[in-house]
Amino acid sequence: MRFGFKLAIAVGVIVIGTAAAMSLRALAVGSRQIAVPPVEVAAIDAQAAANRLAGAVRFETISFDDRPDASAQEFLGLHDYLARQFPLVHRTLTLEKVGQFSLLYTWPGSDPSLKPIMLMAHQDVVPIAPGTEKDWLHDPFGGAIADGFVWGRGSWDDKSNVLAVLEALEKLVASGVVPRRTVMFASGHDEEVGGAHSAQAIAALLKARGIRLEFVIDEGSIITEGINRNVTAPVAFIGLAEKGAVTLSLTAQATPGHSSMPPKVTAIGSLSAAVARVENNQMPGKIAGVARESFETLAPEMGAFNRVLLSNLWLTEPPVRSRLEEQPTTNAMLRTTTALTVINGGDKSNVLPARAVALVNFRILPGDTVESVERRTRETIADPSIAVARVGSARDPSPVSPSTSDGYVLINRTIREIFPGTIVAPGLVIAGTDSRHMSELTPNVYRFLPVRARPGDLARFHGTNERISLENYCELIQFFHRLIAVSSIDGR
Repeated sequence: MRFGFKLAIAVGVIVIGTAAAMSLRALAVGSRQIAVPPVEVAAIDAQAAANRLAGAVRFETISFDDRPDASAQEFLGLHDYLARQFPLVHRTLTLEKVGQFSLLYTWPGSDPSLKPIMLMAHQDVVPIAPGTEKDWLHDPFGGAIADGFVWGRGSWDDKSNVLAVLEALEKLVASGVVPRRTVMFASGHDEEVGGAHSAQAIAALLKARGIRLEFVIDEGSIITEGINRNVTAPVAFIGLAEKGAVTLSLTAQATPGHSSMPPKVTAIGSLSAAVARVENNQMPGKIAGVARESFETLAPEMGAFNRVLLSNLWLTEPPVRSRLEEQPTTNAMLRTTTALTVINGGDKSNVLPARAVALVNFRILPGDTVESVERRTRETIADPSIAVARVGSARDPSPVSPSTSDGYVLINRTIREIFPGTIVAPGLVIAGTDSRHMSELTPNVYRFLPVRARPGDLARFHGTNERISLENYCELIQFFHRLIAVSSIDGR
């Protein structure tokens, strides 16, 4: 009894001591947020700017996978429209057309020793899902301005980005400034189908000219409000990297025949077993890399309990990871995700099919590769009768950009200046952007667009009733105006 009592006391001391040490560590880790003084933001005529954005939305610049020139006239019409709406930009900056419909603007700086910055935004949009047209409150290509919003496909993704950059440049040119650092603005036309004929072509052109960039900023992460339940303030994630992607087909073959005399193993049965093994053996998850930096940056801004947990991942990672894996959004930051998306086999109830096929889409975490995902899939299936092959294009994850570069710090600071009280943290973009094509031109590629999104807004992305508020659109313009001014005119 005496030994048991002493052991209990010892365990209690260890537990209390560990808890105290964890709490002290959490308190010792101060906020990583940059303190910024108030700044004077650019004055914006909200109605005039909204009218120009609404006009751009009316051009149906849709990207189709198998019809690259289907929207040719719409793109050309948009180009003429932009030239009319932003005359100073088009008189002052050099404009080159790349891949017929992509735009590359260059505003030469006075100091050639400074590497250019590049802003990116794409002109193309995704189609309207068939059958959903009636669900839109306003014509998806009508460019309506109502209830304080600009409505329509592209009002968020990504014409608001295109127009906001041009609005900022127009104001800067009108003020008579001459940049010290060259400013480049690349606007592609096929981002929604991979960017092979736009951003990739622009990157190849600049590489051939021997141009190196200081940093790149493109769409990607946004400002979320009320989505992260553990942080009350708005949160802006700056994407340091984006996931790769590959789709693998799993194919089972068998001898066709009458269903009255089935063999022990059928094509559908073999495929089902293989699919089950793949889904039940997901790629391993870990709180590492960008995810770890993101959570550790957010930790000091959280309540006491979560702050202690995320400030002590050396000890708490297993239970924290288990909790994060329960939510699809946070789970996607921790691992290469596995999604079963298509399955086909058989066409008559009394006939054994000769072939059954499933498609599995993987979104690849930095650290994994297309090759490693394919290899692990084969090992997981462990059935040589199941053929595994890649379908369509595949891409490895982008390199991870540093959160310590001058470009990252500038974007971070600018967010805090234009959106006071917003928490800024590194993030991982789980979709793809044009910016990945610029990785050979600079290690500093960042993905952020200061669109504000509340819980109900995320479904509007590539969905129904896409919109942006006039107030938020003015903030976009002010953000880019400040970013360009500080990075290029001040030469920082």
